[in-house]
Amino acid sequence: MEAASPEPPPFLSGGGELARLIARFDWASTGLGPIDQWHDHVKAATALMLRSQVPIVMLWGERGFMVYNDAYSHFSGLRHPQLLGSEVRKGWPEVADFNDQVMTVCLAGGHLRFEDQELILHRHNRAEQVWMNLDYSPLLDLSGQPVGVMAIVVETTAKVQALRKVHSERERMAQLFQQAPSFMTMLRGSSHVIELVNPNYLKLVGHRDVIGKTVAQALPDAVEQGYLQLLDEVYASGQAHSARGARYAAQAEPGGPVNTRYLDFVFQPLRNEAGEVDGIFVEGIDVTDRVQAEMKRDCLTVLGDRLAALSTPVELAHAASEILGEALKASRVGYGSIDNATETLTVDRDWAAPGVDSLAGTTRLRDYGAFIDSLKLGEFIAIADVRLDARTAFAAEALESKSARSFVNVPIMENGQLAAVFFVNCDRVREWEAEELSLIREVGQRTRVSVERARGHIALQESEARLREANETLEQKVEQRTAELMEIESHFRQAQKMEAIGQLTGGLAHDFNNLLGTISNSLQILKMRLTQGTTDGLERYIGMSEDSIRRAAALTHRLLAFSRRQTLDPKPIDANRLVQGMEDMIRRTMGPLIDIEVVGAGGLWFTKADASQLENSLLNLCINARDAMPEGGRLTIETANKWLDERAAGERSLPRGQYVSLCVTDTGTGMPADVIERIFDPFYTTKPLGMGTGMGLSMVYGFVRQSGGQVRVYSEVGMGTTMCLYLPRYLGPGVDEEEAPRPAPMQAGDGETILVVEDEWGIRVTIEEVLTDSGYHVLTADTGPAAMKILDSEARIDLLITDVGLPGGMNGRQVADAARIQRTGLKVLFITGYADNAAVGNGHLDPGMAVLTKPFEISGLSSRVKALLSP
Repeated sequence: MEAASPEPPPFLSGGGELARLIARFDWASTGLGPIDQWHDHVKAATALMLRSQVPIVMLWGERGFMVYNDAYSHFSGLRHPQLLGSEVRKGWPEVADFNDQVMTVCLAGGHLRFEDQELILHRHNRAEQVWMNLDYSPLLDLSGQPVGVMAIVVETTAKVQALRKVHSERERMAQLFQQAPSFMTMLRGSSHVIELVNPNYLKLVGHRDVIGKTVAQALPDAVEQGYLQLLDEVYASGQAHSARGARYAAQAEPGGPVNTRYLDFVFQPLRNEAGEVDGIFVEGIDVTDRVQAEMKRDCLTVLGDRLAALSTPVELAHAASEILGEALKASRVGYGSIDNATETLTVDRDWAAPGVDSLAGTTRLRDYGAFIDSLKLGEFIAIADVRLDARTAFAAEALESKSARSFVNVPIMENGQLAAVFFVNCDRVREWEAEELSLIREVGQRTRVSVERARGHIALQESEARLREANETLEQKVEQRTAELMEIESHFRQAQKMEAIGQLTGGLAHDFNNLLGTISNSLQILKMRLTQGTTDGLERYIGMSEDSIRRAAALTHRLLAFSRRQTLDPKPIDANRLVQGMEDMIRRTMGPLIDIEVVGAGGLWFTKADASQLENSLLNLCINARDAMPEGGRLTIETANKWLDERAAGERSLPRGQYVSLCVTDTGTGMPADVIERIFDPFYTTKPLGMGTGMGLSMVYGFVRQSGGQVRVYSEVGMGTTMCLYLPRYLGPGVDEEEAPRPAPMQAGDGETILVVEDEWGIRVTIEEVLTDSGYHVLTADTGPAAMKILDSEARIDLLITDVGLPGGMNGRQVADAARIQRTGLKVLFITGYADNAAVGNGHLDPGMAVLTKPFEISGLSSRVKALLSP
């Protein structure tokens, strides 16, 4: 570069800095001659180019010497100003071949145009992928011969990249649409033509041919159930509509079984560029499992409340039938007894939908098919279409005349004989869902238990009535003795009643604790896996937890307390300190109308009990006292040391000795003697329906009796009530409150072999996985006999872990004792949902044995196993 002239010539005026660069360049060296000698048409073209806002470059001569404007200088990046006056081939060597082609065509008089031409340029010392619109035309001399090329360059990189991104997003959205776990469809026009669907939508509607058809044409089921009307409303209003748990019943094929699903969905209007609604987007998920689980839960809850309020067998059976029939939208539900000799069903009162005849009376079942044979074998029967089942096809017309196109029968067996049947009828073809069948089975069993309990109670009342009538005829001289015997009998009957129901609730609580164990173990494994950063297979444990939660009952804790079979954690307790710790909570619970006084005895002895249970018991007593003082009053909580001699102890049904008493006294309405006699009966309550379960004081009674104490009530109508808990004195040293223990770290094993015997699948699986992860080799069995087969083999076994309550004729203790005969010194860990003593036989454990109570911490299991296997 050298300064050819100090200032640009006139034709370059207004060209700015670029014009000065052009003026200073030694154009003579290019063969074009000095700039002031350029032809007028070259000068004019150059002046026009400099004034253009579009990037333009002129390539002069066969070698294409470059002259360009300010817009092109910005386009060329760091190549400017070295490009000015250079040969195009040398200026852009990376696209030399491309430019050679351009020069050849245009110098021959041709034109070239490229749209979104992709090139690789080095404008900023690095390779860049760019796209450009290029327009090439020849530059002519005065004689009309091509002497150069004019190139208009418009970069389109941003546009091309944006379009590619849009295309990629569209492809990704299409994939998401097809792979989405929800069902989706796109409808167009006011007639709702089905334009687009994903696989889950086709699955929902039975894989019908729906594309291009209107909803009315493709889905008559939706029209009948009001969904077409909803679509019309959304289209007309332009407002989205959503629904939760909406019922949708459809047939996969005409005449086939009706498949009922429950959906969460939204109808979202689609608008065109003018803002007008021209379609609807439908999206939702199938929530049938959730809705059916909720239906089962709600149904069983209502059933429990209704059955608790009724007393006669006919009322109980009808209430259960009505609740289930309405929940399932059935035609008829009922419960009836079976006469095996005549093969007849006798129904006192059933539930039937409007327009459906009752089956009350006696029905000969053989007239309606051969399914009575299956019932006699104890087989659960679920028939979707009586026309298609071999047991009913020949009697289908008779069944359909009784509104029983499909039905379910739950056989009730006694001593191997068919005794009764709980039945559900439907007047249409119906594919019974697994959750529905589970609900029918459970309601049928509950109905049987409730009906038989009611019949037994009636029989007992009749017997007692006859006994009272007979007693009234006795001589006066034995009346006093008879009264004494009746009082003894009343105490004995109460004890028997509590023990019998205790056995029942203990078994229920054992099953519930199995379920809680599954939940606890699954959650702990989830936590460990998440802590480790592992997410594979987590759905399995979530599923087990959800299944157990649906099955677990909310009364486990109370049932165990009432049955006196709960696993307690007794520790030395200072009752004064316990009351002080609860005082603020009790004051908040009582409210401003009740004055509270706490009287703690000085030098109070320690007692030994489960602290949390004692707190629950105290709170129960305080709440009962509050309810007895609706207008307000005074509540006194008092502790004391009590020496009970032979007489005082006998009055309280306790051994003589030292006790700590905890008494709650109110100034409320008091209770008559007949209420006091029944106050600890399970489910007995004087409160209005829905205001109490009748389990609170039963729980208190069960806990205190299990702790070796007694509960006594002192009350008169209008004079208030005092309830006292008597707990044995603890003679050992006092123990300060400790912090809750933190979970122990997982203990690793050394490859030992452990046999796990557990009938609850969820607990068995989680124990197996935890022990395997800890380095042990694990064998499993679900019954006592199955475990004995493994123990009888040559397999190495270092530790036996067994549930105490096992099916198959052998409990866990029997398995352990038999195993130790063959394998002397075998280490044994019992796991149980019962109390420790109930689990292993009055607390007797041989050396090398231990007990772990459900539900337990996974880390606690690992630590206990490590301790047992340690030498």
